Amino acid sequence: MSYLHDAYVWVNDPDNWRGDHGVPSLLLEHLRITAVSVVAAGVVALPIGVLLGHVRRGGPATVALTNLTRAVPVLAVLTILATTPVGFGDRASEFALALFAAPLLLANAYVGMRGVDPELVEASRGMGMSEGQLLLRVELPIALPLLAAGIRTAVVQVIATATIAALVGGGGLGVLINEGLSTQRYGETVAGGFLVALLAVVAELALAGVQRWVTPKGLAGAR
Repeated sequence: MSYLHDAYVWVNDPDNWRGDHGVPSLLLEHLRITAVSVVAAGVVALPIGVLLGHVRRGGPATVALTNLTRAVPVLAVLTILATTPVGFGDRASEFALALFAAPLLLANAYVGMRGVDPELVEASRGMGMSEGQLLLRVELPIALPLLAAGIRTAVVQVIATATIAALVGGGGLGVLINEGLSTQRYGETVAGGFLVALLAVVAELALAGVQRWVTPKGLAGAR
């Protein structure tokens, strides 16, 4: 209980909310690291997942690659990257977190596209749709709930995992956890963990709302 009390005192200290080391500044760093990582992963993984799902090939390879990359600890990748020319700091964290997020996006994109009814696809082709029209007007709208779910899962998990950025000199709310542990100010550590958890919950709720908003009403039952 004393650690919770210390965390309460730490959070309510105005000095901890000011300057480059204050909570707002660290929160913005955390969000920036998350955004860069997820966008970088999405630029690579989403087109590949959509394409493989569209041509209905590469399923076993996608599953194997996804399982392989998810089995590699993010901390191990982060440590290795920090010893390469990538160096310490946020860049190594963003690389490692992008590798962590990519399998989530790839798998959901592939499954979403692969789940489109083949008879509907053939009927669309029979009506004279080109492959591009089929992709944009039929397959992507139907796959949208799973695509959005993959992005939502990736964002929330990257927010939770981005705390390790502080271990290699990066920023974000993980700095509070790391600093509290190294100085034995465990109230700061608990406060940092609470802020990360709160941020993940807020992101989950916000992205769930976005997912409902972008999903066509006729596909609401597919969420």
